[in-house]
Amino acid sequence: MKSKQLTIDDTAAEVIRRHGEEAFPFECCGFLYGDEKDGRFISQAVPVSNSKEGGQRRRFEISPLDYMRAEQYALQHHTQLLGVYHSHPNHPAIASGHDLAAAMPYFSYVIVSVMEGKAVELKSWKLEDEERKFGEEKIAIAFPATV
Repeated sequence: MKSKQLTIDDTAAEVIRRHGEEAFPFECCGFLYGDEKDGRFISQAVPVSNSKEGGQRRRFEISPLDYMRAEQYALQHHTQLLGVYHSHPNHPAIASGHDLAAAMPYFSYVIVSVMEGKAVELKSWKLEDEERKFGEEKIAIAFPATV
């Protein structure tokens, strides 16, 4: 699969970075919403509670109820649920084996690396066609046009 690009609105990217910093030293997580009219575009990142029982320094979990609410939110706001983000405290923004095992087809998985409380890197991963491995999606940050 050739490299794809994911465009993220700068405000959504800032929500991801800030959430990672606020949750440090624990992993944060949230949903990614947007559209695919002209490529995959993330217009909104919405934080959600890490429901992982224990071990939140190295793992995150999103409850089934939160997934259901996310789907309802997308319908109500005429947007698409395109993925999930989470943080890697004091680790690079590289998808882990645990991330791969929990991944669903179609979703983009944005990871923010938070080193000593500071967001330093943002990367995105997506399952490759018919294979159980991740391919990196290049990220472009979209800034609002100035008038």
